[in-house]
Amino acid sequence: MEKFVPEIKTELRKKIIEVPQSIYKASGIKILGKRIKSLLFSTDVAIIKNTNADAIIAVYPFTPQPAITQAIMEVAPVPVFCGVGGGLTTGQRSINVALHAEFQGAIGVVLNAPTANEVICEMKQRIDIPIAVTVVSDNEDIDGRIKAGASIFNVSGGASTAKIVRMIRSSYPEFPIIATGGPTDSSIQETIDAGANAITYTPPSTADIFSEVMDRYRIELSKK
Repeated sequence: MEKFVPEIKTELRKKIIEVPQSIYKASGIKILGKRIKSLLFSTDVAIIKNTNADAIIAVYPFTPQPAITQAIMEVAPVPVFCGVGGGLTTGQRSINVALHAEFQGAIGVVLNAPTANEVICEMKQRIDIPIAVTVVSDNEDIDGRIKAGASIFNVSGGASTAKIVRMIRSSYPEFPIIATGGPTDSSIQETIDAGANAITYTPPSTADIFSEVMDRYRIELSKK
């Protein structure tokens, strides 16, 4: 039987982005003493400030910039994994960005799939926080990534995510895996059953959330 958990909300802060409850069936990953099961995939500081996720994964399709990391770190009420490149931005620049992210307080860094093992290896020697390496295909050199210094795999394979997680887990029963869970409880559960320790959740956009609020305002005003 599940234990009753008292919940306290305030009038002004009761509307937050809550991650799906099904995520909490995952085992979690203990990082620097903190157990993380849910990660919110966002760089929107308003959303980051208003979520119950255990951590933030801040990866974006632009060159990593310390100013962006700083803005996110200042508002995030939970640990942050910062994207530090690995695709267009790589080599010494990625390593410098990762070192800066550590100094700003990031709990870990995330490297994109194209990152060379040599970059992972050098980064491992320079920083003292976990390196999460993104995996997008079941054809990747998983063993080489681990030997190079990957601390966590961040699996983002679209519809093939559960399959990739299962493949990694079959060879590495205890290696930490974060994975995208998809939009439904069943897809999240499938990913957990495949072996993911923590799940990344993509929230609705600020525009979508605000659209709902505005619709409600219009209905309320039309009744007056």
